[in-house]
Amino acid sequence: MRRDRLDTRDGLGQTSPPLSAPPPAPRMAKLLVLHGPNLNLLGTREPEVYGRTTLAEIDADLARRARSAGHDLTCLQSNAEHVLVDRVQAARADGTDFLLVNPAGFTHTSVALRDALAAVALPFIEVHLSNPHAREPFRHTSFFSDLAVGTVAGFGADSYRYALEAALARLDNH
Repeated sequence: MRRDRLDTRDGLGQTSPPLSAPPPAPRMAKLLVLHGPNLNLLGTREPEVYGRTTLAEIDADLARRARSAGHDLTCLQSNAEHVLVDRVQAARADGTDFLLVNPAGFTHTSVALRDALAAVALPFIEVHLSNPHAREPFRHTSFFSDLAVGTVAGFGADSYRYALEAALARLDNH
């Protein structure tokens, strides 16, 4: 027998199938969470509407859940529309795979943020702590819902968790 070949015969002289390489490890996805105006005040701002969970607590929970699923998650909150637009545009080039976006007050006003999301063509889920359809009539229209993969609203801080679970499931299936 040549020494440079693997002997695949078992003890009975039977040939066993060659060993196959292990499947490649799943690729770590990059997720980006964007929080719009006034969400930095979570925990103290109208807790009867938005709950008592702080934005830092939400971000830490999302990061932990993404990490435990083998993915990377970055969060950004801004009260400035241009900062969110710039970050969406940067996502196209930085390897971001999926976004969770809570446009907050920009939901009903920001054509610029909507256009940025349309331009980068990255999948995203629209997230809201409260249910906009159960609130004032001007909140019933979203500039983002028709572009989003889906919308999660009305579950308080859990809305983010549900959106993350949906994003991870979608990433696992693609």
